[in-house]
Amino acid sequence: MNTDDMDKSQIAAVLQILKRYNLRGTEELLRREANIASSLGDGSLQQNSDVSSVLTGYKSDGDPETYEDSYMELKRFVENSLDIYKHELGMILYPVLVHMYLELVYNGHTEKAINLMKKFGPEQDPYYQEDLRKLSLVTKRDHMNGNELTDTFKSNQFIIRMSRDTLSLLKRHLNDKKASVLLNIIQEHLYFDMYEGVARNKSQIDATSGAVGGEAKRQDNKTKVYYGIPKAPDIQSLAAPVEDEEEGGEQDNPDKPKKKKAKKDPLFSKKTKNDPNAPPTDRIPVPDLKDNDKLEKIKAYREASKRVTLGPEYLPSVCCYTLLNANYTVTCAEITEDSSMLAVGFSDSIVKVWTLVPQKLKSMKTAEQLQDVNVDAEDVLARMMDERSGETSRSLYGHAGTVNSVSFSPDRSLLLSCSEDTTIRLWSLQIWTCLVVYKGHMFPVWDVKFSPLGYYFASTSYDRTARLWATDHYQPLRLFAGHFSDVDCVQFHPNSNYVATGSSDRRVCLWDCTSGNHRVRSVSGVGGGRL
Repeated sequence: MNTDDMDKSQIAAVLQILKRYNLRGTEELLRREANIASSLGDGSLQQNSDVSSVLTGYKSDGDPETYEDSYMELKRFVENSLDIYKHELGMILYPVLVHMYLELVYNGHTEKAINLMKKFGPEQDPYYQEDLRKLSLVTKRDHMNGNELTDTFKSNQFIIRMSRDTLSLLKRHLNDKKASVLLNIIQEHLYFDMYEGVARNKSQIDATSGAVGGEAKRQDNKTKVYYGIPKAPDIQSLAAPVEDEEEGGEQDNPDKPKKKKAKKDPLFSKKTKNDPNAPPTDRIPVPDLKDNDKLEKIKAYREASKRVTLGPEYLPSVCCYTLLNANYTVTCAEITEDSSMLAVGFSDSIVKVWTLVPQKLKSMKTAEQLQDVNVDAEDVLARMMDERSGETSRSLYGHAGTVNSVSFSPDRSLLLSCSEDTTIRLWSLQIWTCLVVYKGHMFPVWDVKFSPLGYYFASTSYDRTARLWATDHYQPLRLFAGHFSDVDCVQFHPNSNYVATGSSDRRVCLWDCTSGNHRVRSVSGVGGGRL
């Protein structure tokens, strides 16, 4: 195919895309600009304008006999280089092998591709072996369509961080050898994130290598992150006990009713300093704490102050629980922060909650019975529960697939669960029923987590995205897209301003909840991918 034919084919491919999405105005403007008649766009040009072939980026004019020799020459150059440059130069061997293999497969040279992979595949780093095994199953052009790995390599440049001196050495070698196959692959499919300084050694490279798309760019990790914890809201007013006035005042006027005054609580007497790295308290909107929530926090603070500092003399205690007679596979489990309840998800789509303390799991009274409850009583919440309904376990039914993750709200009144059925469910632990079914993911949902502040929660899915939700919204507030494979797990930063996700692409990403689809940190490496 000559240059003119290639240009026409590319233009026709764009015209097909515009027509597919019914962008008629843009299509007509492009036809006039390119001087292409309307009849040609659907006729003679279409036979040379397969959209996938034009946009794939793989050339069809390479001699299949030269691929193995070119790779061997590149490998020899890397091995014969000085030790200071050898390890950084070696990073290009894996992506070049992958793109050579895919280019041979795309152009129908299956036997050459298989031989190339068998000869050089086992030499690659261990963390790439699973991907190479999957790629070796792609032996025809049709196999590349819709394949997760091939789509990632075709549509994204493999990122390699390299020093200026190492990159200069590589460029001189490529220019001297004039290997068109190598030059095409490196220019089109590799991105060199150049830095000034001494080339890295093997251990430094291994610490950041291993992700499907290569290393993280340095500029991806320069955004300011508020990693501190905001100052806790003032809850001392509810916590302060009272004492009588001084005795002298009472003796002067014994008939005067005794006045009460607040006594300083030693737990809150110490002033907490503002963390300069903490985000502003109003950076993300959060509902005001209710009095009951404040009392729960005070209780948690008191318990935390009594904890023993762990060490060689004070080892942590361990409590083990065993599920007996489980008819189906246990797929996930979580215990509340105060160790009072255990939630377990099963492969038969059931969620079950157990109590781990003597108090049983009670249900709220009926609407008729609640009318008789004194709402002004201090223990109104306890009076709302039906004492006769207490049970040691409760089963929650509603999902239509394997339950992959469960998460308790900080106040232990709600439970989240996500499933293979693509939905997330919010359960009430007071009336023991489903309150909301959240639908947004189009594929199985792998993980779900409540924010430390409550109200917000995050989910991850097979659809390569993570999403931020609020309990009172049916639709997600934020969609975090950027991973090349399943997003397997999620965790909130303690200040709830950021969400961290781990993916099968062997990367961990940190997302800013306030600015939407904005990745503030990207960590690549062998250990990346699970939180």
